[in-house]
Amino acid sequence: MQSERMTVAEIRAGASLAGVFGLRMLGLFFILPVFAVHASQYRGGENLTLVGIALGAYGLTQAILQVPFGMASDRWGRKPVIYIGLLLFAAGSFFAASAGDIWTAIAGRAMQGTGAVNSVVMALAADLTREQHRTKVMGMIGATIGLMFALSLVAAPVLDQWIGLAGLFALTGILALLAIWVVWSQVPDALLPRGPAAGVIPRASLLDPELLRLNLGIFVLHVILYAMFMVVPPLLISAGLDLSSHWKLYLPVVLVSFVIMVPPILYADRRNRPKPVLLSAVALLFAVEASLGALNMGIGGLAAAMLAFFIAFNVLEALLPSLVSRVAPAHGRGMAIGVYNTTQTLGIFFGGLCGGWIAKHFGAAGVFATCAGLACIWLAVAAGMRAPVRMGSEKAAVNPAQG
Repeated sequence: MQSERMTVAEIRAGASLAGVFGLRMLGLFFILPVFAVHASQYRGGENLTLVGIALGAYGLTQAILQVPFGMASDRWGRKPVIYIGLLLFAAGSFFAASAGDIWTAIAGRAMQGTGAVNSVVMALAADLTREQHRTKVMGMIGATIGLMFALSLVAAPVLDQWIGLAGLFALTGILALLAIWVVWSQVPDALLPRGPAAGVIPRASLLDPELLRLNLGIFVLHVILYAMFMVVPPLLISAGLDLSSHWKLYLPVVLVSFVIMVPPILYADRRNRPKPVLLSAVALLFAVEASLGALNMGIGGLAAAMLAFFIAFNVLEALLPSLVSRVAPAHGRGMAIGVYNTTQTLGIFFGGLCGGWIAKHFGAAGVFATCAGLACIWLAVAAGMRAPVRMGSEKAAVNPAQG
């Protein structure tokens, strides 16, 4: 039926917001493959602890400000808060481009993180789409982020040769300004959800078991992701794949995983069966970590394991934010998604921290065993989840003048 299909306004909203995420994340991903290599150019950059702080400063300020930005968007509207966040992100990027010492680079990265608009963009996506189509929109956003990651692995070394690290930071700022134009010109306006006082969400809602399960899930997923990438690149080098050629494995693996993730996402959407899809993806995640820890794999085995990992990761990245948007009360959606994004960002921080410590003391096998244990805990917690009831009559709060 026509009502079951995405409207033109919903497709436009999903595509444009995915573009906003993509432009912002592409700039961040450009920095990751080259920053540690070039940090020694900064005064004080020989201190690896400070280099690590520079990389992590973005995530720390993101974690602190996700909830305040979400609450502000519930009260004053999504778009104004997104504009402010993207301007702060761009300012931090240009400031980092001017850095001559590691402390200025740290300040620039921290300023980038003050543009904590992930939760606001996701809340706007939820506002502009009906419930039965939100997983598709979140999938569009997740797929765009993954494509940007894959593109950055190929393009960053080439761009680095042309414009250097400072140029990459400046390019990141330019992409953020371009994202502002996309929000202004392409993203439909949305009416703020009605309900209790804007920006106020009952404490009981934040402690809802279903939201807690979802927040635990995104935390574990990103702990696993960042812990894995403390040890996977060295394993690939040991298996005979030079660092400069790692993109040859990552790029096809990520692209193929996008294709394979589509059927389970469509099944979860059309049949309203997110629980079996989520549990299957977490079980696949556990199987990947357990096999990596138990087997001595060559390039082929590592490629197969990474393909399975990215299939599970992409499915979960699409499902989890959609479920949060459905479980959270409409009037507090921005704050609820802010809490979700905060736990995600903390997962990034603790994944790198714990992954490095475990790798140092117990090697790659210890990292994979820990990740498998975390996936097992997540699977046990998620087994008790209740799929949200679909409200077929729900309408997206789209301004009719923009529809």
